Formats: sequence, structure tokens, C-alpha cells
Amino acid sequence: MLRRYLRLLGIQLKASGLLAVQYRADFFTEGLTSLFWTFTALAPLFVVYGERPVVEGWSFGEALLVVGWFTLLQGILEGAINPSLTGVVEHIRKGTLDFVLLKPADAQFLVSTQRFLPWRAFNVLTGLGLFVYAFSLIGRGPSLTGLLSSVLLLGTSTLLLYSLWILTVSAAFFVVRVDNLTYLFTSIFDFARWPSSVFQGVAKGALTLVFTYVIPLALMTTFPAEAMLGRLPLHALAGAVVGSIVFAWLARRVWLYSIGHYTSASS
Repeated sequence: MLRRYLRLLGIQLKASGLLAVQYRADFFTEGLTSLFWTFTALAPLFVVYGERPVVEGWSFGEALLVVGWFTLLQGILEGAINPSLTGVVEHIRKGTLDFVLLKPADAQFLVSTQRFLPWRAFNVLTGLGLFVYAFSLIGRGPSLTGLLSSVLLLGTSTLLLYSLWILTVSAAFFVVRVDNLTYLFTSIFDFARWPSSVFQGVAKGALTLVFTYVIPLALMTTFPAEAMLGRLPLHALAGAVVGSIVFAWLARRVWLYSIGHYTSASS
């Protein structure tokens, strides 16, 4: 079963890659545009740290690690998650999700892998570049334990991001338009570019609680950065793993419930 789904994933990746290289100029233009937006996103960081060397216990180099994780996950979101799941909304509006549901494979897998944007991989490479630059500013590299923990957290962060997006898209089964919800999700995700401790002074730390337990942005960017720095407690690492599994389970339950309320074009 696993081998079958890996083969299907390979076919989808190949199809998306061939579609992207049909228009080579667009491929490189979009890649350069992604790089441009990444560097403009660093501007607020330069402004804040131009006034003070440390903000809520984070130096410029350490905060740059958080931005690196944000950039990397943004590449995964816009390149692998958003394109496919946005297409689900159109299927639901037109009643053409029937064609997906009738195929002999899991519907959630099929809609989650129907389209990829390879040029968004530039964001992933930029994120890795930011890691290198950040550690050069810090003056040391990550430990082996920190690297292994951050790799594990990359998996949990991607799973959390995907689960949150599934929860958002599932709303399309009950409302006519979810554009505002997707824009709201994207806007909220922008907060992940900052270390979670920055929000401790806002509403007595209420935002820190929200971004850790309700919308776990801290688990996606701040925790991996702390792991690379070697200062993430073991219980926090375990909590991130358990939390991502719980969110994935919840997203799956909501998806199955939503599918049960789908009204097809033939109904």
C-alpha cells in the first residue's frame, strides 16, 4: 500500500515538474520573485535590531534562524501544500470532486498531491542559506543533537502546517467562499517569522499562548530554531511531536466529516 502511494506521489511530482519547465522563462522569473520577497521580508528584522542588539533574549543571528525556518516552511506551504488544496475549493464549488472520490485511492491523498510549484523550492534553498549566515553571525555551528532535533521538528512543522491547511479547506464544504479564511491563515502565518517570546508583552502573553497551543506557530519556527541553538527542552520536543500527531488526527477526522456532507454535481 505504501509503495503504491509513493509511486502515485512520484507521478504527480513528475507531472508538475514537466508542466513547470514548459515555460522556462516563467520558471526562473517566479524563482527570482520568490527570492526578492524573501529578502524584503528581512527588512523588519534589520529595522528592529538596528535599534537594539537583543530582543526578548534573541540576538539578531538567533532571530535570523527563526526567519530561516519561516522561509523554508513558506516554500513548502506555497510549493507543495497551497497549490493542491486550493484546487479542492474549486472542485467543491463546481461539484467536480466526484471525479476524485471515484478514484481507487484515498481522496485526501489525491487532492493533497494534485499540483506542485517547483520554483518555490527557491524559498527552501534561501532558508538553508539563512541558516548558514545566521550561524556565521553567532560564531558557532549547531550541535549534532540540535541538527537531529531540528530535522525531526521539520517533519512535525510540515505536518502541522498541512493539518491546519486541511482544517481551513474543509470549511469549503459548508460555506460558499473560503477565500477570506485562506487569506486570514496566510496573514496569521506571517507572525511565525518572529520568535514567540516577542509576543510575551502583548496582552500579558496571550498571543504567546495562542501561537503555541491554538495556532501552533511557535512549534513550526521558534522551536526548531531553539533546537538548532541547543536550548530546546526535551519535554518541548516531545510536546511538538505529540501536538503535530494530534493536529493531524483532528484534521483527518474533520476532513472525513466534511466529505460526508459533500453535495456532488449529480445530487
